[in-house]
This record gives sequence, structure tokens and C-alpha cells, in this order.
Amino acid sequence: MGKIFVGPRLRQLRRQSKQTQAEMAQQLGISPAYVNMLEHNQRSLSVALLMSLSETYGVDWRDLIKDEDSNLLADLRNALKDPVFEDEMPDLQELRGAIDHAPRLVRQFLALYRNHRGTFDRILRLESLAQVEDLSRATPEATVHDLFRENSNYFASIEASAESMRRKNPCTPDDIYGVLKQRLKDKHGLSVEILAIEDMDETLRRNDIENARITLSEALDHQNRVFQLAHVLCLLEFPETLDAVTKSKAGLTEQSRTRCQVELANYFAAALLMPYESFHAAAEETQYDVDRLSARFGVSFEQVCHRLTTLQREGAKGIPFFFLRVDKAGNVTKRFNASSFNLAEHGGACPVWNIHTAFRTPGVILPQFVELPEGERYFTISRTADRPVFSKDTQDRRVAITLGCELRYADRLAYTAPFNLSDAELFSPIGISCHICARKACSQRAHQPLFMELDIKADRRGTTRYES
Repeated sequence: MGKIFVGPRLRQLRRQSKQTQAEMAQQLGISPAYVNMLEHNQRSLSVALLMSLSETYGVDWRDLIKDEDSNLLADLRNALKDPVFEDEMPDLQELRGAIDHAPRLVRQFLALYRNHRGTFDRILRLESLAQVEDLSRATPEATVHDLFRENSNYFASIEASAESMRRKNPCTPDDIYGVLKQRLKDKHGLSVEILAIEDMDETLRRNDIENARITLSEALDHQNRVFQLAHVLCLLEFPETLDAVTKSKAGLTEQSRTRCQVELANYFAAALLMPYESFHAAAEETQYDVDRLSARFGVSFEQVCHRLTTLQREGAKGIPFFFLRVDKAGNVTKRFNASSFNLAEHGGACPVWNIHTAFRTPGVILPQFVELPEGERYFTISRTADRPVFSKDTQDRRVAITLGCELRYADRLAYTAPFNLSDAELFSPIGISCHICARKACSQRAHQPLFMELDIKADRRGTTRYES
């Protein structure tokens, strides 16, 4: 184990216990000066003292050493890049100092910024002033994203529940549908029936507990039928686990709590179908080839992409990916993020990014190297995914999904093998949203930036009508 610095968490633990540094030192059998140095990260924490802290204060030692600073730093840097902050951005040393010495203030600032961004996005979509009363209400989708982001896209308790069920019901991917059906029958007295689309009233699944059955629409393919059964088993067998996770998130409305629990049950289903250890090993072995992982575990392309964002277990981490799903109009319908990439709640509609081009070539993986206005570089792959078909009117309900990571991880991916990663011409200049993008002379600009003025001259015409 390397050096362990826990200054902010130690200070928070002491304050929660309403102790002075001298009182904490007495309980731990060390000097007050040593406690002071630990709180200011001037000394690292020994394993013996870590165990003593865990035993004395009744906390899990893993919570003490959990590294949340990297996510906080990335989120703080992304927030401060907003054009609303006109002054020069603090350097990394200042940002790390804020996280080390005032972590709660940093989290409150980020919560305030997210509220500001959510309110601002709603203002852009207002049709009348009568809707103003809804502005401060956080959307369930934003709440889900924040819950997953705050936990680095990894939930140990849900992983443990999925692993426990898989151990009790060992099987191959080919047999798991039958195994899950049998467990629902034996343990819960529920049968599984596939009904015609007309009989499902345009729903994909119904938990008909009163009539002791789970009904699935024939519109679902085999992979999604399996996923739905795993989802139902989580709701039936691990409600306490879901409650414990959602209770850790303060300020949830009932609607937001339900939405979070639905997504956590989806997380469980993915963990059950793609067990962490074997999936992580296969991802590394195949160089994160999504199609090969999909074939090996009997799951869909989208399910693999989503699962890859959750490989954040200490000691067995995968590449930190972000995942984005959009419809044909550019609306963000799902987003998960284990990287430093700034995913907009409603944006993502930069036409230079080939997530939108993917609709032209259904089912084809499109690789792309992208650069944000601030200079950060990423590698992404984009591809379409099909939605369940209910009728002739729903035949073309495709979505596009993107999986991406920071450039420093790109050489670990099979998709980058044909490229010269040192070639500066590889990178496409993209933005997150035209409304806040500070990039100048972009031929694809669709909106005047809200926080800056572009130069317009009467005697010339630029590439767009917003600057010349």
C-alpha cells in the first residue's frame, strides 16, 4: 500500500465527533501535533493508525482512504471553465488546496453550479414565464447522473449482491435466461410470460405480482429479456441495498429516488450478467473490443458500453470511460461518466462530433479523436443502437451512443491501432454546446455564445452569420 493522505476526511471525522485535535490524539494514542500534521496532509497515515481509526470511530477503513479528490478536481476544473467565470482560472495547486482544506465548500460550490446550469438550461427551453416556478427543481435524470458521479460510477454493495446471486446460480451466458426464470419461479412464485405487443399496451415489462407473473413484450430481443429479468430480481431480493444507496444522497424527491433505484437495478443487472472480475479481465484481454465483449457475455453493445464505465473497483480499475446516448434530435437520453469529460445534461449537440454522424451508417463503429476548446483531448467511438420495435411506426427509433476516454488511455484500445497518436491532424475541434462554446471561427456554429461577443464586421462575411 502506498502513502495514505486523509487530511480532509480526518478533519471531517473529528468535527463530526465534536472533538478537538487534542481529544482525538488522546483516543488514538498519538500527539496533537501529529493529528494536526495528518489533517494538513503533512504526514501520511500508517496502516496501524488506519486500523486504530477504523476501530475507535466505527468507520470502514476503505471509506477513509477512498480517493474522491480526482473526481472533485475534474468537476471543479470543468465548472470553472464556464464562460460565466471571466477571471483567470485558479491553477492546479490552488484547486487542490481548496479540495484539501475545504472539501465541503468545494462540494457545495459544485452543487450550486449544477443548480445554476440546470436552471440556465431550463430558461433556454422556456415557452412562457408561467414555467419559472419549475426552474429550481432538479430533474431526476440530473440526480441520477450526480449520484453515479459522486460514487465514481461504482457501487460495491450492489456488486457484492450481484456476485452473491451469480455464485448461487452458476451458469453460462447461454443458459442464464432459463436460470433467472427458474429463480423467479422457485423463490418468488412468479412465472414469466411473453405477450404480444398489443397485449402489453406499449410497455416492455410489467411486474404483475397480484397474478404471480412477470410479463415481457415480444418487442424485446433475447438480450433485453434477460436484462429485464435480472432487473426484476434486484427489485425483489435487494430492496434494502437500493434503499441504503439512495439514502446516502440528500435532498431526493420521491420521483428522483424512484428514478435512482431504477438505474441502480439496471446497474445490478449489468453486474449480474457481466461479473466484475471476469468482465474486467476480458476487457483488458480484448483491448476493450466492445463487439467481442458483447459476444462473450451474451449482452448488447450498449450494455457493454455502460458496464465499461463502472470498472472503478480499487485495485482492479479499468479505463475510466464516459458514456453518452442521444436521439436523432440530439437530445441526451442517458449519460454516465467516470472520466474528466464534461457531459452536458441537455447538450452534446456539436455537429463536429461524429456521435451525430453515426445515424448515417447504422451499426458501424466510428472512431474519432476530439479536442475541446480548452485543449483537453479524448478518443471516442460512436455507433447506433436500435430501440424495441412496437409497430411499423416505431421501426426507425435508433439512438446513437458514444464511449470515450482521455487520450492518455487510447493506446490500450484496439480501435486506435491503425492511427498515429502523435499526429496533431487527428483531432477534431468540438464543443459541448454552442450556447457555451467559446471556440471561434467554427463553421458549424448554430448559436451566438451567451457569455462572449464574436466579432462581426459589415465589410466581410465569415463562415457563419455569427462572426466575420
